[in-house]
Amino acid sequence: MYLVDTDVISEARKGARANTGVRTFFSNAAQDSVSLYISAITLGELRQGVERVRHRGDVTQAQTLERWLERITNRYSDDILPFDEDAADIWGRLRALHAENPLDKQIAATALIYDLTVVTRNTSHYQPTGVRFLNPFA
Repeated sequence: MYLVDTDVISEARKGARANTGVRTFFSNAAQDSVSLYISAITLGELRQGVERVRHRGDVTQAQTLERWLERITNRYSDDILPFDEDAADIWGRLRALHAENPLDKQIAATALIYDLTVVTRNTSHYQPTGVRFLNPFA
């Protein structure tokens, strides 16, 4: 079971132009009926990206990204993991020694609670957390 990070979800949006490893990861997961989850933090990061495009005035691109985000939210509606009190406790512990990349530490905390492997390009952000990770870009 995997917790898919923002960079992987964003890359998959490219469809046939996406990184080969990312396409293979999603194809294999579907073929093997592997459970995929996303964090509520990931939804926030994706929303931030949409809003940045909107605020810079690119209305057409913002509308396209808005529809894509809606599809992601619908696709994962039953598989969005919250950042709750337990996750906050682990997050605080993770950040005590490594304060950098706080959002990735929140995702790591969630993965640790649910015993999931984080699928990400940013392996260096997760390495000090002790969470399992997989880099489909490699």
